Amino acid sequence: MSILSENMRYLRAQQKYSQQKISDALLITRGRYAKYEDGATEPPIEILVRISKYYRVSIDLLVGIDLRKYTLEKMMQLPDNRTILPITVDEKGENKIEIIPEKAQMGYLQGYSDPEYIEKLQTISLPFLRNGKFRAFPASGDSMPPFKNGTFIVGKYVENVGDLKINKTYIFITKNEGVVYKRLQKKTSKNITVSSDNPLYKPYEIKLSDLVEIWEYSCSINTAEFETETLDMMTVKDMFLSLKKEIDLIKRN
Repeated sequence: MSILSENMRYLRAQQKYSQQKISDALLITRGRYAKYEDGATEPPIEILVRISKYYRVSIDLLVGIDLRKYTLEKMMQLPDNRTILPITVDEKGENKIEIIPEKAQMGYLQGYSDPEYIEKLQTISLPFLRNGKFRAFPASGDSMPPFKNGTFIVGKYVENVGDLKINKTYIFITKNEGVVYKRLQKKTSKNITVSSDNPLYKPYEIKLSDLVEIWEYSCSINTAEFETETLDMMTVKDMFLSLKKEIDLIKRN
């Protein structure tokens, strides 16, 4: 059986309706509806739309997610019906935070909408992070000091681009670059402009149509101890960053 047929059987059982009652509502014969539930045939798009409207479940969920495993009450539907985020908790009721390891970053674009992929990730719980969906991503490179390789950035899921705030940092999941951690500089109806805190990297634009997910910075987890030399270099770097900002302000004025 397909996921769709299993979901149709499950949803009908939840409502305790007969196949005849639902087929009447869909304006098709009971025999035809039974074939869809048995997985013998797949409904054409116009019937699939009727099924979606009848059960009040998006087509994306009907054909892509096993609703027996992830109940609707535990799901957050993302904009444009792209996918869903199942919210799971541990035995103490704490929100589980999935950890995206360094090696899994490239596969995240293919697996972010697959509950089975997400389910296999390791998780942690942080009691001070509540009221939202959180996920941890590894930092890489030197574009966002003081975060370096080995640091995990924990982000809170952002549902709407309109909620983005200028000068705040976000983890942007894009179709072209994958996972990037940047500071928001500007947003328009079609694009956002992001920048690195390291002035060696120039700001650039991301099309809204290329955005897959957005996660707002919540906290960071360091997995390596800062060395004294590193801290000294960071102090010098901070001085240069501050000086550059002041020079930029003078030029603008």
